[in-house]
Amino acid sequence: MTTLILTVAGADRPGLVAAVADVVDAHGGNWENSSLAELAGTFAGVIEVSVPAEGAAELERALRALEGLLTVAVRTGSDAAASDDRVLEIQVLGNDRPGIVREISGVLNAHALSIEELATETRDAAMAGGRLFEASVTAKVPASVDLDALQADLERLAAEIQVDITLG
Repeated sequence: MTTLILTVAGADRPGLVAAVADVVDAHGGNWENSSLAELAGTFAGVIEVSVPAEGAAELERALRALEGLLTVAVRTGSDAAASDDRVLEIQVLGNDRPGIVREISGVLNAHALSIEELATETRDAAMAGGRLFEASVTAKVPASVDLDALQADLERLAAEIQVDITLG
């Protein structure tokens, strides 16, 4: 089996997921994992598909035929090697301001963490007014990382940019 990673984007409307799923199914593919969302009127997502190796090229051609409905980019996935990496969950909450994602991802990068999943949201702060920023991060932590140093750097950053950062 070959793993294909599809990135899709287009103006949001009914039937986009069905269009991709129909093409994948018609070419013997299996929809494995996905993260799909509507953001500001645009439908976007990442989809992991497995397909018999001999059918991968034909599936890729068929997906390109969706152009006009969706922009679809296809990459061949790689088999992740087993590792001793740990998984760390990080929650961020604070007043919204530019640069929060840049600052947090910079600290994680400095400690060689790989972000597996990042979900962010801004919303109205009901009682205080203004906007709140909330993020949930799942990151791989190599065994060589000093967790105490990472936590100290994140705590220092939280104080600087005035957000709450919780590690779990």
